[in-house]
Amino acid sequence: MTPRVLALVLACAAGAAAPAAAQLRPSPSLGGGTVRSVPPSDAPVAADYIVAVVNSEPITNTEVRLRMARFEQQLAQEGAALPPRTEMRRIVLDRLVSEKSQLQLARDGGLRVDETSIDLAEQTVARQNGLEVAELRRRMVASGVAPAAFREDLRNQLLLQRLRDRELGNRVRVSEADVDQFLREQQADAGPAALRLAQVLVAVPETASAEQAQQLQAKAADVLRRARAGEDFAQLARQLSDAPEGKEGGVLGERTADRWPELFVDAVRGLPDGGVSGVVRSGAGFHVLKLLERREAGAAVVTQSRARHILLRPGPRLTEQQARERLADYRRRVVTGQADFAALAREFSQDGSASAGGDLGWVAPGQFVPEFEDVMNQLRPGDLSQPVVSRFGVHLIQLMERRQSTLSAREQREVARNVLREKKLDEAYTQWAQEVRGRAWIEFREPPS
Repeated sequence: MTPRVLALVLACAAGAAAPAAAQLRPSPSLGGGTVRSVPPSDAPVAADYIVAVVNSEPITNTEVRLRMARFEQQLAQEGAALPPRTEMRRIVLDRLVSEKSQLQLARDGGLRVDETSIDLAEQTVARQNGLEVAELRRRMVASGVAPAAFREDLRNQLLLQRLRDRELGNRVRVSEADVDQFLREQQADAGPAALRLAQVLVAVPETASAEQAQQLQAKAADVLRRARAGEDFAQLARQLSDAPEGKEGGVLGERTADRWPELFVDAVRGLPDGGVSGVVRSGAGFHVLKLLERREAGAAVVTQSRARHILLRPGPRLTEQQARERLADYRRRVVTGQADFAALAREFSQDGSASAGGDLGWVAPGQFVPEFEDVMNQLRPGDLSQPVVSRFGVHLIQLMERRQSTLSAREQREVARNVLREKKLDEAYTQWAQEVRGRAWIEFREPPS
């Protein structure tokens, strides 16, 4: 098995994210619950045996050894140092105990993961590795990993994620004040903003009289009036600027604020992108400045995607399988030129985007649910996906365009909100996991003599 495939197969074992699920958090340290004895050492024995019981469910030595082997392989692939085997065994057994207690809570609460969701997760693993599902399974078998066991791991990880979403979703709140504070700290660490400026310069000769200077100032004021009235700034620069860059539309380029003249920075302070300053006097003459773009230090440049989709929502009159079959037929008709995607979306999609032909607009990473976004990210412009199941229904996705874009102020706030939410979720998860373990009856057993 290739390292990439192996890493994904080991995801369930080593605390990484399962396909089509959010990042799973590490289990808390060993503790809580009713503990009957000390975890045994990794003593070699010929037969399998029970090392722990969580409520009524056993954990066997074979489970621990297999999980340890996967853990070791992942650490080796990452180039990380291996902990002592006794410590590794304690960590692995700790994780298994926490997982068992949480899985029991999920099942007792009626949570289920259907085969379609597992199929989708398995397809995601295969697609991320450039493989068909059949080839992924063949490589698993060659590496000693049973496909049925892998699918069971996927089921458990999806089940755990659904449980955590349900249990922790209402425990976390991120206020506007939290976001403001986070952004202030980020900006303080990142340094000055970058400004992209253009200008029209009305030069004033050193020998100019007061009257001549007044006339030239009036010329600059007229440029300002025309720019603010909506005339094209680049054209004004080409016609009227005395600076060398005038013929290029007056663009001065982009620099951090500390590398521009202070009078330029003061003149554009508070302007929105595209705003025009008042007339600024320097030793060279009179300047009219346009703020083409302000980019805060550390502002992220992201790959945005523009996609459209057709959504069918399963219900009493439409099963999930029927929805998949209908969307597969729509896909065939679009690919063969028998139908237009936008027309099908307007007629059949059960989403608010239907009236726009399914167009979802430009979005930054993280704005769609993982099940949808993972598939969309694998598409090239113009590609159509196979039917995709998400928590909202079944989708047919077409990627229209991609572009690089600097996040707007609103988008930066949304990113900050998500970062803070994840941080608070980590903290809430640690407390919640300890509570779940604390309610469980846990017995550790010695190996047979």
